[in-house]
Amino acid sequence: MTADQFRHLALSFAGVEEHAHHHHPDFRVNGKILGSLGYPEKTRAMVILTPEQQAEFLHDHPEVFAPAAGAWGRNGSTTIALPKATDTILQPAVQSAWQRALSAAATKKNAKKKKKPPSR
Repeated sequence: MTADQFRHLALSFAGVEEHAHHHHPDFRVNGKILGSLGYPEKTRAMVILTPEQQAEFLHDHPEVFAPAAGAWGRNGSTTIALPKATDTILQPAVQSAWQRALSAAATKKNAKKKKKPPSR
């Protein structure tokens, strides 16, 4: 898979927009990042999964997926070796990241509603 193919896949999910984060293209839904391109190198991408999802993808495709460095990786950030990936392997990972981002955005929105002072 190429970077452009990853971009096309990420943008195929409803509401996903491309932005930039730390000088790398990233993909967001409702303001929450679900993945990025070009980190830590140009032939890699990254998706943010739950730690449990990450463990499943690492187990099933260790040649494609690896945890990101440090605490980010322990919390589910997962790097992807694009040259070794296929659409069949990546589609479920990007979909999982998209669903996680949607859920995180909804949780944040609900928390803001609860903190709103009562109107008079």
